[in-house]
Amino acid sequence: MRDAVRLLIGRRARLRWVHLILGGALAMPYVLVGSLIIGPATGDTNVFGSFPHQLASFGVGLPIAAVSSLFPTARPLEAANARWLCGVDADRIASGPARTWGERGRTAAWFTLHLGIGGVIAGMSLALPPFAAVLIALPVFAGLGGTRLGFPEVFDHAWALALAPVAGLASLVALAGCAAGCGALLARWAPVLLGPTPKDRLAAAEARAADLAVRNRLARELHDSVGHALSAVTLQASAARRVLDADPEFVREALAAIEETTRRTVGELDAVLGVLREGDAPGTAPAPTLAADLDGLLRRTRAGGQRVTARVEADPEALPPLLSREAYRIVQEGLSNALKHAGGRAAVDVRVAAADGQLEIAVENPLNGAASSRPGGGHGLRGIADRVRLLGGTATAGPTADRTWRLHVLLPMKGTHANSQDPR
Repeated sequence: MRDAVRLLIGRRARLRWVHLILGGALAMPYVLVGSLIIGPATGDTNVFGSFPHQLASFGVGLPIAAVSSLFPTARPLEAANARWLCGVDADRIASGPARTWGERGRTAAWFTLHLGIGGVIAGMSLALPPFAAVLIALPVFAGLGGTRLGFPEVFDHAWALALAPVAGLASLVALAGCAAGCGALLARWAPVLLGPTPKDRLAAAEARAADLAVRNRLARELHDSVGHALSAVTLQASAARRVLDADPEFVREALAAIEETTRRTVGELDAVLGVLREGDAPGTAPAPTLAADLDGLLRRTRAGGQRVTARVEADPEALPPLLSREAYRIVQEGLSNALKHAGGRAAVDVRVAAADGQLEIAVENPLNGAASSRPGGGHGLRGIADRVRLLGGTATAGPTADRTWRLHVLLPMKGTHANSQDPR
């Protein structure tokens, strides 16, 4: 019983009723235009005094309404009403203006359906409630000696007076049922007539994919830049604390490295946030590259006590900018993994070489329990895999037979600009 009442007069049913009443209100100007055509055609000077002429005016006005809804801006207005009042999910309704004649034709069909059904329900909503109220109150007036108020002679009988309130309530229930049914009908047809076309769905999917790609790139850049800086600063501060009294010179070097690391990371963070901007904002720090920033990365890492051996057997200046940026991030993440999992005093070997049209990057460090407990790697290794995949290369990471953790990456040096999406 409660479900039936909710279906007839619940919040959704009431909103759809309002949507139908709005359709009836929108139909009135077109009905007036139709009456200007029907009046001279029938010779009737009072069109609204004749119910058949009213219906004819309504029928003439609907095609005029259909023509007026062919303008592109009609679809977003009707789509908004369908979302808010009919309760149709936003992703099932197109929000933009109608661009093709097919979309305009479906919008015109929806507008005509909305105004046609809305006009009928609006007329019933104006006529039935007063009539039902009179029927419900009729026995009271008859008991007080009132007249029949122009009702048929059947209401002279007691049984007819007794059934009058029942008929009044039934008419109200019928009105609510008609409004609920017509509202549900419009809600079902809204996605068909106002819904996105396959082209709209494809454009929306591409926009979502582009937004997801931006989010993934931002998360990857933040992890690589800020994550490495936090690991390096933590290691440097820990090393400085251990020798605070015994080696003041090392402490000063560690503090200077911390200052440089944090300052540079702020600049890199600004560059990363520039990924979300349209173009490069004036004053934005450039993204670090292998050619310009590898030496500083190695120096800051060594300042915390990490023993890093680097062999650069390629000319970083000759690398394409995109490849140089991504190679820097890969080396940075390899050093971050070594800092976190091999310990501050472990030896780390970095090799960057070029051979057979490929850039080879290898980072090796001794394997311990922490590293061996994470055979699949964390977010950093997944970020490296994403970068390498975008550039068309290959990446492997894992323990070797000599108890060493090895990150090995091969990146193509040709076709980087044409065949790869810039991960910035």
